Amino acid sequence: MKIIETLKNVWKITELKDRIILTLGLLLVYRFGAQVVLPGINIDALGGLQSGMDGGLLGLLNAFTGGAFANASVFALGIMPYISASIVVQLMGIAIPYLQKLQKEGASGQKKITQITRWLTIAICLVQAPGYLASIPMLSGSTSLSALLVPGFSESMFYFSSVIILVTGCVFAMWLGEKITDKGIGNGISLLIMVGIIATLPQSFIQNSASRLEGGGGFMMILIELVIWFLIILASVFLVMAVRKIAVQYARRTASGGYEKNAFGSRQFLPLKLNASGVMPIIFAQAIMFVPGLIGESAWLKDTDAGVWMQTNFSDMFGFWYNLIFALLIIVFTYFYTAITVPTNKMADDLKRSGGFIPGIRPGSETSEYLDKIMSQITLPGSIFLALVAVFPAFIVKLMNVQAGWALFFGGTSLLIMVGVAIDTMQQVNSYLLNKHYDGLMKTGKNRKAVAQ
Repeated sequence: MKIIETLKNVWKITELKDRIILTLGLLLVYRFGAQVVLPGINIDALGGLQSGMDGGLLGLLNAFTGGAFANASVFALGIMPYISASIVVQLMGIAIPYLQKLQKEGASGQKKITQITRWLTIAICLVQAPGYLASIPMLSGSTSLSALLVPGFSESMFYFSSVIILVTGCVFAMWLGEKITDKGIGNGISLLIMVGIIATLPQSFIQNSASRLEGGGGFMMILIELVIWFLIILASVFLVMAVRKIAVQYARRTASGGYEKNAFGSRQFLPLKLNASGVMPIIFAQAIMFVPGLIGESAWLKDTDAGVWMQTNFSDMFGFWYNLIFALLIIVFTYFYTAITVPTNKMADDLKRSGGFIPGIRPGSETSEYLDKIMSQITLPGSIFLALVAVFPAFIVKLMNVQAGWALFFGGTSLLIMVGVAIDTMQQVNSYLLNKHYDGLMKTGKNRKAVAQ
């Protein structure tokens, strides 16, 4: 089989083999740390905390950390503070001239931006860690934090040590991700998130299958769910990889380095992605969707009809109003994020400098306007498609009575992250294979002489 042959080829390339082994080793360290409970926590008392994470928004957060959130683990915050810091720095780059200057400085500027992101990650951890520790008693159903601690462990000692450990755990996870990116294969931060999501998949599937076999539809319903799941994965692959190709013509270069007048070279294509913003609109929208529930629980709205309505409708991530607002926010944020991440002006300038142009379109501002128009046209169907994938778990829950934990894998951020990271990693592995194949061709005597000539 072709896949077996490909795996054999991967193992033959020493550098690629070493990178894969290193990546798997660091991911194993991360998964091991997700099982290490914070010092002072009574492990037997975690059952209430874990049951409080089933489904809903907290279940989604728990899925991103691979169960570490519900385990009160040293990696309970996961890599999410780093993601939040990256988003903040990226958005600040639009308004702050200093960050805009760093973005134009190439590798040196990117290094400084990375340092700023790291420090901001620590600052976010220092805010999130105490909040997480304070929420543990409420989520576990205990009357106080002391009821969850082992005898002889004071609350003040627990808070002080746990904040340090949680911040250190997040920084260590960030270091693991950066090491995977530099020395391993794939994007390290994305792989850590994907591994955390995949870690909760078997348990969710087994729990849902057990309920089906006990009288919820039997083996046939399990088979139907798997077929639907694979179809959604195929749709997500299409969403991630779909591009609109814009034909680009390049003028033929002369020996002096200029361009021949009225002479044209090869025709190429400029690929514009259908979903250029990736999963970021979903992440932004989900962050906003926490706000209405918090407003509804505020002291001045808590006992009013509006407050009760907001608490009821925005605490259920599978409800109608939640998903309607969620889908609209995704469409809005898709346009917003595409506008700030796809620099059509820069693309037009780069084409002009390299002697390229779009047939029938003048180089410069007219090319920029044309690219901006095309991006607007393809962003609308892309954003609607992304919104449909994001809210599809709600349809699965309502129409097929699927358990909440398993339903999260039928769309939304979880599925798109898994698909996107898997495709990116496979492309990197494939590039190594293609390079090795190319080197193998160059080892033949005739090819080497042809190149030498």
